[in-house]
Amino acid sequence: MDRFIPEIRGVLRRHMVEVPECIRAATGIRIFGKRIRSLAFTTDVAIIKNTNADAIIAVYPFTPQPAITKAIITAADVPVFSGVGGGVTTGKRVTNLALDAEFEGAIGVVVNAPTVNETVESVRATIDIPIVVTVVSKHTDIQARLDAGATILNVSGAAKTADIVKGIRDKFPEVPIIATGGPTEETIIKTIEAGANAITYTPPTSAELFKISMEKYRMELG
Repeated sequence: MDRFIPEIRGVLRRHMVEVPECIRAATGIRIFGKRIRSLAFTTDVAIIKNTNADAIIAVYPFTPQPAITKAIITAADVPVFSGVGGGVTTGKRVTNLALDAEFEGAIGVVVNAPTVNETVESVRATIDIPIVVTVVSKHTDIQARLDAGATILNVSGAAKTADIVKGIRDKFPEVPIIATGGPTEETIIKTIEAGANAITYTPPTSAELFKISMEKYRMELG
């Protein structure tokens, strides 16, 4: 029997961006004593401050900058996984950004799929927090990634995500896996059943949410 869980909501925070309830079915990953099942994929500090996700995964398509990392970690009430490059940004710069992210308080760093294993090894030799390595293809040499120092795998294979997760889980039953859940509860559940321990959720943008509010105001005010 499920035990009753008291829930407290404020008047001003009732518009919080909530992750799909089905993500709670995931086992989660326990990092430094914190159990993480859901991660909001965003760098929008307004969303970060108003979401019930267990953590934030802050990866963006520009060269990572310490000022951005600091702003996100300062705004967040939950752990932050900070992107440190590995695609356009390579080599020692990735290691330096990872060290800075650890100093700022990130719970982990995320490197992009093109990151070479030598860079992962360099980061591993420099920081103590987890290294999350992104996987986008079933052809990725997972053992080589783990040998280089990957702590967690972050599977982002679009429609193939669940299949990639299952392929990894069959060969590596204990490796921690974060994965994109997709657009529906059905795809999220499928990804969890395939073996994902935690799910990344892409929340609506502030512009999308504000559009809904403005439409409501227009209706109310005629």
